[in-house]
Amino acid sequence: MYGARKFLFTGVPVIGCVPEERVKNETGDCNQEINYWATKYNEGLVPMLKGLKSKLQGMNYTYFDTYSFMQKIIENPSTYGFREIKSACCGLGNLKAIVPCGPIANYCPNRKDHFFWDLYHPTETTARIFADAIYDGSSEYTFPMNLRQLASAP
Repeated sequence: MYGARKFLFTGVPVIGCVPEERVKNETGDCNQEINYWATKYNEGLVPMLKGLKSKLQGMNYTYFDTYSFMQKIIENPSTYGFREIKSACCGLGNLKAIVPCGPIANYCPNRKDHFFWDLYHPTETTARIFADAIYDGSSEYTFPMNLRQLASAP
């Protein structure tokens, strides 16, 4: 057998909650319509992966439920060391999401307590939390196995 046999798939995150979407709402709340479509995509992806595994001999994979994991952090930011989950660390304007991060942008004093670096992207701290969850996480968010288990699987 030739070719790739092990895969990591990640679901679409809570994209309606990125600063670029929140700033469009007067209250700073998430864009629920975008989040709805993200969940619909994820709901379709999981059974498709199970079907592929049954059809492709030797295929093995892990799926990370990015949406649910991110939602958990948004609902309990202090548990993960975050003080700010709505605004970007780098940018200008309301939620630092009107003008993107660039040479004239303001930076937050502590990047470690922000979930978002800019209008769309996570901070290094956020990325580390996600990477740890993907690699060693529980089956609540990473299934049918985590990445460590996938790497050691035959």
